[in-house]
Amino acid sequence: AAAAAAAVFIGGNFLDDDSSSSSSSSNKHYARCDAPPPPPSATTPGVTVSTSNTINTIKDIKDIKKEEEFYHGMFPKRQLWQPHKEYPLWDANWDGLQPPPLDNRDEERRRQRHVRKEGITRHVVMIRHGQYDEREKDDAKRILTPLGREQADLTGRRLKEMMEHILDQDCVTNTDGIEENGNDENGNGNRKPTLKPKTPLTPVVVKVMYVSNMARAKETADIIGRHLPIDTMRAAPDALLNEGRPCHTIPAGSGKASPNSIAKTDEGHLRIEEAFRKYFHRAEFVEEEGNTTATATAPTTAPTSDDQTDAGAGHDKETNPTNKHVFEIYVCHANVIRYFTCRALQLPPEAWLRFCNLNCSLTYLTIRPTGTVSCRMFGDIGHLPYHKSTFSMHHGYNW
Repeated sequence: AAAAAAAVFIGGNFLDDDSSSSSSSSNKHYARCDAPPPPPSATTPGVTVSTSNTINTIKDIKDIKKEEEFYHGMFPKRQLWQPHKEYPLWDANWDGLQPPPLDNRDEERRRQRHVRKEGITRHVVMIRHGQYDEREKDDAKRILTPLGREQADLTGRRLKEMMEHILDQDCVTNTDGIEENGNDENGNGNRKPTLKPKTPLTPVVVKVMYVSNMARAKETADIIGRHLPIDTMRAAPDALLNEGRPCHTIPAGSGKASPNSIAKTDEGHLRIEEAFRKYFHRAEFVEEEGNTTATATAPTTAPTSDDQTDAGAGHDKETNPTNKHVFEIYVCHANVIRYFTCRALQLPPEAWLRFCNLNCSLTYLTIRPTGTVSCRMFGDIGHLPYHKSTFSMHHGYNW
C-alpha cells in the first residue's frame, strides 16, 4: 500500500499528519495508543525531521537523490532508524505504557515489584510460513509445496506438545545442591544426588493466532490450527503482517541503495512499523485505588466470522486475572519477524538481515508487565528433521 501523500518521517518512523495523542484518564489506567506518538519539536536532540512528501515513484527518487544526504553513502539518511535513547541504553517507555515515576524512590521500587508480581507476561511466538512455490507471480497461486505442508503439520504438533501437560521421563531436578554426577560444590564425590520426583510441565494456553493476508501464511496457519484447541481464537488475516522490505540493511550488499530499494523501503517501513506498534506492547496494567487488575489487551483485529463463538472463550482466558501468562501465535514472514525481533529488543533494525529464520521456524519473545523484552528462541527448528529443513528453495544448511 502506498504511503499517505503527507507523511512525516521521524526518528525512523513515518507518522501521518492526523496522528494525535490519546487523552488522559482520571484513574491510573495506562492504555496503549494505537496511533504513533505526535512528532517531537524540531529542537528535539537526536531526532531528524523531514516534512517532504512521501516519494511514490522511482523517477521522483532520481530527481531528489542528488539533493538527499546519504548515510555513509549507503541510503538516504532520512531512512535511518533513530532510537529515542542512544544505543545501548534501554527505552523503558518504548510502547508508551510506562507510568510516570513516583517522586519517592522507595514507593517507585514497591510499585515496580507489584507490577512484576501481579502483571501479565505476554509470550509472542512468531512462525515463518512453510516452503511455497516461488515460481508463481500471483499470490493466490503461491501456495505451499508438499514439503511446506509437512513442515506446517510438524510445527502444529510442536505447538500442541507445548500446550499439553507433558511428563518428561528424562527430566529430573536436583534438590540437594549436588551435581548430577554425584559431586557436591567442593568436588567431593562420596554422596549421591537427591532427585526431586518428576512432575508434569505447566501447560501453555494459546489465546489467539494471528496471520498475514498472504496465501502461504494463511495455508500454514490453517494446517497449524488443526492441532490447536478448539477454543483458540483465530483472528482475521491482517495485511499489515504481509512480507515486505522493513528498512535498509547494514552491511549493504551493493554498497549504495538503488532507487528501487529506496522506494520499497519508503513503502514497506510505514506498514511494517505500524504492525509492530499494533502488536508489540506490554500487557495493559490497570491500577485503581483499592483495586489492582492486570489484563492482556488484544490488538484490534477482529476474529473471522466462523470463530465468533470461540473468540468469546479466548477472551475469558485473556482477562482472567489469575492467568499471569498469555501466549499468542503469529504466522507471517521472514523479514517481518526479523524486523520485529530487532525492534522489540531495541537493536538497530538495519541488522535484520544478519538473522536467518528457516521455513516454519519458531521465534519466541516474552514481554514482561514492566516492559522488558527477552528472546527465548530465534529461528528454532528443533521439530524439523534435517531433510525437511529449508530456507525458501534452499534445502538443509549447505548453501
